[in-house]
Amino acid sequence: MDEIGPQQAEGKVMLHFSMSLDGFVAGPGHSMDWLAGVTGRDGVVEEYMATTGAVLGGRDGWDIDPTARPYGDWEGPVFVLTHHPEDAVPGEGVTFLNCGAAEAVRIGLEAAGGRNLEVFSPTIGRQLLELGLIDEINLHIAPVLLGDGIRFYDNPGGRPIRLRHAQGSTPFAEVDLRFRPHVEA
Repeated sequence: MDEIGPQQAEGKVMLHFSMSLDGFVAGPGHSMDWLAGVTGRDGVVEEYMATTGAVLGGRDGWDIDPTARPYGDWEGPVFVLTHHPEDAVPGEGVTFLNCGAAEAVRIGLEAAGGRNLEVFSPTIGRQLLELGLIDEINLHIAPVLLGDGIRFYDNPGGRPIRLRHAQGSTPFAEVDLRFRPHVEA
């Protein structure tokens, strides 16, 4: 399989997460402390900051830390999809939407101005996958097993969603990962 090339700003709708090896994108209560000490490849944050035009997230994640910004200090429009915008804690550059997921994508893509719309909610991501509105899934697998938390994709009884690699000559091949447990003293 070929190396993954740098992210491009192509007006894509992207489901994007760091994820534990066992499939969690947040710990219990949406905690993110499990990512402490985990590093990404050189330049990855700058790459996503340059290609992200807007962010779409969910209310549960927003309520945990309304001051948080994607990638630390990224500046751009953030949209939070909620059934109750009237009681949401306001934030600089944040718009609360009370509409369907497809309409939220339309609004987000328009605001992204030709750059990518990053979706930071597994629940919204599942809805958009079912609607065929996700162009690409970007996962950064962290070398940790959480055992509990918010799953990347949770759809009991739902149909499987087949994926293909975005690079390489074998788009339907498995991806092999090899880790060893780290025993802490």
